[in-house]
Amino acid sequence: MYRQMYDAANSFASNKKVTMKRFKNKVVFITGGSRGIGAGIARRMAAEGADVVITYVNAAGQAQQVTDDIKKAGQQALAIPVDNASPDAITAAIEKAMEVFGRIDILVNNAGIYIAKPLAEYTLQDIDSTMAVNVRAVFLASQKAAQYMQSGGRIITIGSNMAERVTFATGTLYAMSKSALIGLTKGLARDLGAQGITVNLVQPGPTDTDMNPANAPHADMLRSAMAIPHYGKPADIAEIVAYLASEESGFMTGAALTIDGGFSI
Repeated sequence: MYRQMYDAANSFASNKKVTMKRFKNKVVFITGGSRGIGAGIARRMAAEGADVVITYVNAAGQAQQVTDDIKKAGQQALAIPVDNASPDAITAAIEKAMEVFGRIDILVNNAGIYIAKPLAEYTLQDIDSTMAVNVRAVFLASQKAAQYMQSGGRIITIGSNMAERVTFATGTLYAMSKSALIGLTKGLARDLGAQGITVNLVQPGPTDTDMNPANAPHADMLRSAMAIPHYGKPADIAEIVAYLASEESGFMTGAALTIDGGFSI
């Protein structure tokens, strides 16, 4: 009997997940949405009824595949080429999304870069590029999108568990940029709370993408540091983002949620 109840509950949860349209009539803007975690978030949000705008830098073919998948799911999609290192490009892309869709309800700051070097080898260009993409672009996109958001708006940033724990050398610059997002998230949450806009941070650990594949040379080292010794999937991160974008998370703001298989404990 208990097995039947368990199977029925799982079946209900699965069907509910497929049929829920929590984001019907909403528009989500995702930076870096052509591949990896960003693409997983884009597809998940579309599956729950959102129209989706993604940005990309070089992966035009992958961006096209993501928008095609979104349209097959019955939603509208737009891909905009954007270099997040350019202050004007990211704000222009948000304005373009407003022209096309007339609204932005959810912003997902996902785009980021990783430059790994021994400390002595970092250049000023490395520092400026990393901070421009990983921090400044997040600030500018949030500032611009918030101008158009109504009460109930959501800003969600994808950071990294390296903001909390750095277990190997050559990650100093990246960790610095991602730790800055904690303060940025808390400040934005204070600034926008009275408008009914929540701001939260998701800090993934090792996630199986083309930038950090589960079969990479360093993957076993990362798995050895985890309580759950396997890489996450983009869908795992998308699950948390979908929650933070939903009405159910309306009382959560300024939070940093780490999802890393216990890497940081």
